Amino acid sequence: MGYQTERRRRQIRRKGRMMALSRANNGSLPLPVPVNLIAYSAPPATAALEAGVSVMPFVAEILNDELQAAGYDRPRKDDRLVDGGRTYTLTDATAVYDGSEICGWKLFAAGGT
Repeated sequence: MGYQTERRRRQIRRKGRMMALSRANNGSLPLPVPVNLIAYSAPPATAALEAGVSVMPFVAEILNDELQAAGYDRPRKDDRLVDGGRTYTLTDATAVYDGSEICGWKLFAAGGT
């Protein structure tokens, strides 16, 4: 485990909050089981608030080791992210590397209904 991983872990655990990530339900049963994890989402910038937060994507950062421990493969487009009472749909997920290893993910989502 490198410096980047430790630094990221400290930031997410200190500033993050509980969220749940699950696969999109494609109509099959059983329903996808959500993975509870700690995620960090920076507050919106002042410019975003003035322009209207609804046009800004929701961005959350998570740790890869929590996904691996739950047996969850890489996050995918259309997965669901629940933050409090709001449900977001992933539009993209970018891996964050520490050297050659994935240490986390940056999740981009829309919605918030």
